[in-house]
Amino acid sequence: MRRQITWLVAATTSAVVVAFIIPLCLLVSNVAEDRAVNRARQQAHSVATVVASVDSEQVLSEAVGLFTAQGMVVAVHTPSGRVIGRDTSVGDDDAEVAQAKSTRTAFTHRTDTGLDVIIPVQTESGVTVVESTVSNDELRQGVAAAWATIIGLGLLLVGVAAVIALRLGRRVSVPVTRLAAVAHRIREGELGTRAVPEGPPETVELAGALNQLADRIDVLVTSERAAVADLGHRLRTPVTALRLDSDLVTDPEVSRRLRHHVDELQRSVDAIVHEARRPLRRAMPSGCDLGVVVRRRAAFWEPLAQDQERAFAVTGPDGPCVVDVPEEDVSDVVDVLLDNVFAHTPEGAGVEVAVRVDEGRAHLTVADGGPGAAESALDRGRSGSGSTGLGLDITRRVAEAAGGSVALARSDLGGLLVEVSLPLRPGSGTRPG
Repeated sequence: MRRQITWLVAATTSAVVVAFIIPLCLLVSNVAEDRAVNRARQQAHSVATVVASVDSEQVLSEAVGLFTAQGMVVAVHTPSGRVIGRDTSVGDDDAEVAQAKSTRTAFTHRTDTGLDVIIPVQTESGVTVVESTVSNDELRQGVAAAWATIIGLGLLLVGVAAVIALRLGRRVSVPVTRLAAVAHRIREGELGTRAVPEGPPETVELAGALNQLADRIDVLVTSERAAVADLGHRLRTPVTALRLDSDLVTDPEVSRRLRHHVDELQRSVDAIVHEARRPLRRAMPSGCDLGVVVRRRAAFWEPLAQDQERAFAVTGPDGPCVVDVPEEDVSDVVDVLLDNVFAHTPEGAGVEVAVRVDEGRAHLTVADGGPGAAESALDRGRSGSGSTGLGLDITRRVAEAAGGSVALARSDLGGLLVEVSLPLRPGSGTRPG
């Protein structure tokens, strides 16, 4: 916007300046020429006055010599054909001198070297012609300097107009740009960000409206998250009661299934409360080494795998594998994926956890030897294995928030393979592997 305003004002000002400069330069040239011609005409009249009052050619020659000594370029053509004074562009036999003698009329004559002013004077011996010459340099004297001054002033005017337009454009564009930045930050989850009312009245009004919108969004989101957290806390009491009641069931198989379902419900409630307490966006986004976090969480789950006689394999890159995801979120993703494996696959089913790097992205894969799951498990509440699907939904949201993705496939072990793809932090330095 600022650049467009500046170019528009500069183009308009340039057109106006050019429209004035061209006629003004032509006027200066004409004035300079008229000044030189008038000076030559005055010189010719001065000589003509002397010619009319002097009868002797000797005296006339001396008088013309005095005029020539003063810098005048004059010549006198006597009736006898003699030329007194400096030699000029016309001679006694030229048509202009003959015309002046015959018509007895003064006139000017343009030549290649300048301009001649010719005045006939009637004397006792006949018609004497006085000629005053102006060179081309005299006709253009001062014109170049005047043109340079005019053009310089025109350029200065265009420059001043451009500077003023730039400042006016900044007064409009800078507040709008800042408002856009505030809107982007609010979109990214920084609901505490507010715009500073500045600039023209329209942008001040827009900033106020944006702040009111942010306040309203903040209130609505806070209310919704508080309601979700309250719902989670309310659900914990009946879940605890169900857990206690399941212990009273005498049938071991029924009791085991009840405890299993209660555990799933408890994990779902805990996940809801955890998500409700999570800030929309951390003030200082941080990253972590995906390989290090995965190995740490795998070490936590490995004793359970050994207890259930599962083959548990963990592989990863040798170098750093830094992603722009907080360590807490990566830990939650790994725990959710491994918890799904241990909760929904039979004991003895193998588990493979791998981290690899390929084309600027880090890939976390968790494969199991269980029955697998449909791709719709990524959608909340649509898991085909009896789970709420909340774990995979959390995994998807964490990945997409970092610019990544989640994909489901059939693993080489025969069960489900979950692949979480995350962009590497620039300069992470890990080779594909």
